[in-house]
Amino acid sequence: MKKYRITLTEGERTALATKLAKGKAAARKLTHARIMLQADSGPCGPAWTDQQISEALQVEPKTVANLRQRFVEAGFEIALNGHSTRNHRLSKVDGEVEARLIAQLCGPAPEGYARWTLRLVADRLVALEIIDSLSHETVRKVMRANELKPWLKAEWCIPPEHSGEFVCHLEDILEVYRRPLNPRRPLVCIDELPQQLIAETRLPQAAQPGQRARYDYEYQRAGVCNIFMVFAPLLGWRWTRVTAQRTYRDWAYLVRDLVDEQFPEAECIVLVMDNLNIHVGGALYETFPPAEAKRILDKLEIHYTPKHGSWLNMAEIELSVLSRQCLARRLGTEPLLKREVSAWETVRNQHATTVDWRFTTAEARIKLKRLYPVLTDTAPTVATRSGRVPSRKPSCPVKAAKTTAQASRMKATRRHIHNRIV
Repeated sequence: MKKYRITLTEGERTALATKLAKGKAAARKLTHARIMLQADSGPCGPAWTDQQISEALQVEPKTVANLRQRFVEAGFEIALNGHSTRNHRLSKVDGEVEARLIAQLCGPAPEGYARWTLRLVADRLVALEIIDSLSHETVRKVMRANELKPWLKAEWCIPPEHSGEFVCHLEDILEVYRRPLNPRRPLVCIDELPQQLIAETRLPQAAQPGQRARYDYEYQRAGVCNIFMVFAPLLGWRWTRVTAQRTYRDWAYLVRDLVDEQFPEAECIVLVMDNLNIHVGGALYETFPPAEAKRILDKLEIHYTPKHGSWLNMAEIELSVLSRQCLARRLGTEPLLKREVSAWETVRNQHATTVDWRFTTAEARIKLKRLYPVLTDTAPTVATRSGRVPSRKPSCPVKAAKTTAQASRMKATRRHIHNRIV
């Protein structure tokens, strides 16, 4: 007689039959369900032997025997799903320890280290007596569970808060971008990008089947040059110029050619630039005679982006595209750089690629509210001709009456004291 017998209730048989009909479970669980249904020794069960089940379902007899034993000793659920493989030991890191651990990770690194390491954090928590012992692997698991990556940092142009000067230039640029296309007054954005010339010391190897392209880690520095980007977003047109330096004269000649060669029929060019030291009208006077400098300057309507707000210059978007599509490789000579940048410029102009600028003044006053000055109700104090500061009269009649009565009582008191002294 079998020591371990499987006897299923009507509900358990229905649950197993439903699971098999759906078929949406692990193969191991479906096999367990078939074994229990065939081994059921209840009134409605077939009560097969281990050998019969083994031959019918193509499983080992030992598997059937183990399932019978698990059903009797642990119950229906354990027999069907098996024991959980999770570690049920209580974790030493509770909510408070985890919070302190995260605070350490997000705080400044100790002296001599650029960032926290797993072992540094574990040792610091033990040194602070927050926990008796802690392994670096536990720290890693906590970081993974909370999706912490404190070593990642992003470079950002952080604007000053509550700055009237910043929001003044911000709204000025946004209003300029709202203007419709006017061929007589084209909108042009100018920016520049320093580019390091890097030459190969050994010929790279092209990619082959099953092998990536290879290049040597050693390189040769060949100097630095400058790339001017002139971008007309409403026209889908850009113009680049590679120069050896970035000086007053370079910028002045660029602007002169922009006025005389690129837009000779324009009445005025609406120019958007950042606050770089060469972006000034004085650069024209440093380069050309006064009459020529004045002629060029009269054809420009210059708008400056706010300081720490150069992201408002749409030329930066084009420079970002240029960096990713053309400059993300080693270019060792200035002529090579000029050819590659010119080829990129030609293709972009053929497609007339524009920028879909959607940021408006109304959105800036909501999303960038923290950058706007906080206004107070206090009116400015203005001195009279005699030098005295006039007192503000209370607007409420009741307060005015109280103030007058108070002043009268104080005068009477002073008069009484004066008479007694005399």
